[in-house]
Amino acid sequence: MVDECDRSITLARMKLDDAAARLEALGNPTRLKIYRTLVRAGTEGMPVGRLQDRLDIAASTLSHHLKTLIGVGLVTQTREGTTLICHTNYGEMRSLLEYMVEECCAEGTCSPAGIIKLPRVA
Repeated sequence: MVDECDRSITLARMKLDDAAARLEALGNPTRLKIYRTLVRAGTEGMPVGRLQDRLDIAASTLSHHLKTLIGVGLVTQTREGTTLICHTNYGEMRSLLEYMVEECCAEGTCSPAGIIKLPRVA
């Protein structure tokens, strides 16, 4: 039987594991470049072909890196006819950023309110 204390540790570890996986995916320079390009594209996303042209990388390389970003939930894809559109999952991006700052100054004397402001994304 798992008591409530052990349960909260397990839940925190899952959150930690999810954050670590996302940060690991973004730790590759090519994936970070892909992700930043998609973030800049906005909610309409960007077709894979245009993303490939913009970043000047091979289709197989782009596919490999997109698979990783999709696997950790940072990117989604939709199909419009024969075109595959890549989208930033802004909810997951925001969750990751909030995870990174949620305990800012928790043990210090500073006030996090003036340090970190995350904009709301619709």
